[in-house]
Amino acid sequence: MSESLNQLLADLHAERLATWEPAALQVNIDQRQRLVNEARVDDFVKVGDSLDAFTLLKVEGDSLSRDELLANGPAVLIFFRFAGCPACNIALPYYQRRLYPQLHALGVPLVAVSPQVPERLIEIKTRHNLELQVASDPDNQLGRRLGIIYSFDQASRKASLAKGNSIGETTGTGTWELPQPTVVVIAQDGTVAFAEVSPDWLVRTEADPVLRTVEHLLGQTPVRLAI
Repeated sequence: MSESLNQLLADLHAERLATWEPAALQVNIDQRQRLVNEARVDDFVKVGDSLDAFTLLKVEGDSLSRDELLANGPAVLIFFRFAGCPACNIALPYYQRRLYPQLHALGVPLVAVSPQVPERLIEIKTRHNLELQVASDPDNQLGRRLGIIYSFDQASRKASLAKGNSIGETTGTGTWELPQPTVVVIAQDGTVAFAEVSPDWLVRTEADPVLRTVEHLLGQTPVRLAI
C-alpha cells in the first residue's frame, strides 16, 4: 500500500488531540471548519482555466516565470502556507518522496509556492534537503488569481498574536492572508490540466492523481482520475 499524505496529516491531528490545550485546539479546528464552510468554490482555479504570465521568486534569489516553467512541457505547482507550518513540513517532504523523483525523470518541474518572503522561505527547503524547487509568490499575486487566498478570522488572529507575532510578521508579507493548500498541473500551453484546492489544511492532495495527470499530458498512459 502506497504512503498516504492524508494519513500522515491525520496522525498530526491525533497527536494534537492528545497534547494540545483544549482551547487552542478548538481555535485550530474552528478555523479549518470555517474555511471549509465558507469556501468560495466557484472562484477556485479549475481544469481548463488559462494561466497568463506570472513570475515567482526562487528562494535562491532567481526569478521563475511561467514560460520558463513550461519551456519543455507541463509543470506542477504546490501551494503551501509558510515555512513554519507543521502540516506543510509533513506535506513537502511527502511530495519530495512521492512526486519529485518521477517528475524529475520526466523533465517536469515541481515547485512548492508560498507568499512568504524568500529569505524566510528558504528555511523549509534546507530543513528537509528538498530537491524540488521552493519559490515565493510575491503579495499572493498568483494565488489571488487562482482564487485560493484566505484571511485569518478574529479568533485565529488573537491566537497568533498570543504566540508573539502576527502571521504577516512570520511570512514577511505584513498581511493576514495565506493560500489554501492547492496543487495545480499546468499543461505546456498554459491551461490547467489538474487543480485541487484544500480549504482544510489538514486535508491535501495525494501524489497519484498528479502523476496520472502528468503522464496523460505526456501521452504515457490514459488518465483515470479518482479524487
